[in-house]
Amino acid sequence: MNAAIPAMPGAKTLRARLQAVGLFQIYGVLLLVLLVTWGLILGSGGNINLTNTLVRSVALGIVAVGQTYVILGGSLDLSVAYQVSITAVVASIVMDGSTSRIWVAVLTVIAIGVVIGLINGIVITKFHINAFIATLGTSLIMRGLLDATVNNYAGAVPPEFQRLGYDTVLGLPVSILLLFAVVGLGWFILRYTRFGHHLYAVGASQEAARVSGVRSDRVIILAHVICSVTAVLTGLFILSRLSAGAPWVGPDGNYDLESIAAVVLGGTALMGGRGGVLGTFAGVLILALLDNAFNQLQVNPLLKDVVRGVIIIAAVAAFTFRQRGRIP
Repeated sequence: MNAAIPAMPGAKTLRARLQAVGLFQIYGVLLLVLLVTWGLILGSGGNINLTNTLVRSVALGIVAVGQTYVILGGSLDLSVAYQVSITAVVASIVMDGSTSRIWVAVLTVIAIGVVIGLINGIVITKFHINAFIATLGTSLIMRGLLDATVNNYAGAVPPEFQRLGYDTVLGLPVSILLLFAVVGLGWFILRYTRFGHHLYAVGASQEAARVSGVRSDRVIILAHVICSVTAVLTGLFILSRLSAGAPWVGPDGNYDLESIAAVVLGGTALMGGRGGVLGTFAGVLILALLDNAFNQLQVNPLLKDVVRGVIIIAAVAAFTFRQRGRIP
């Protein structure tokens, strides 16, 4: 008979307190970056538009929420960039400019995303293949399929679907509302559902979670499905902005590495078990603010990557040093 091992008294409360401290730190960094970039841009005669910065954060922000889930579980997903491309291409072909086929296209790409997430999760958990290798493999498969079938823009998007990328509600872009909804739902699931608590437990120690009665394989598989669905949402958003699908939209956006960078910059441990969606959201905004500043200051693109890399390493290292010796 399997008996669940009781959790350590106050463990959830302790984890919540540590997460609150981590969020305070990362949002302090976000505020500092905002003030510094704002000062530099104003000093150069430019201006910073926070609404535009948020819109530029939508694509990365949505997929980064899903990446947070798999990393919290001790996994990761390098296939999200090509999932974005698959979504854009397939959805545009299915729609073919017809308003009546919008929902058919949306449901089709969501189904494809779920299948890809299942494949990633099953290969990782049942075949015990490293997540890096497994998702890199699925990424290469999707890349090959796209290269063999599509050269450039494909299909067409009806004007009604473009409202997702350009319309506003009470002065706020619909795309930003979508980002807020995904972040809010992602936070709620982690904070208040059994799956969320199990995901933290699996990320902290798969063996301990398994002994406690948690079906760790199912948890990781579901995390990968969620990650794939967020990649689909990002692909649909980009499609609404471009009005046609293209096989390069995912890789050109570097959504695989950028999403991982945003997650770790937001304080989520790469080994899993610590962090959350709200921190990831701050990490996404930090990257967006840096990009905005670099573009307006006309920083050399090569130097831009160097500076971003240094900032990411320094921020994560500082956060790690502050967390050393604490229980997640």
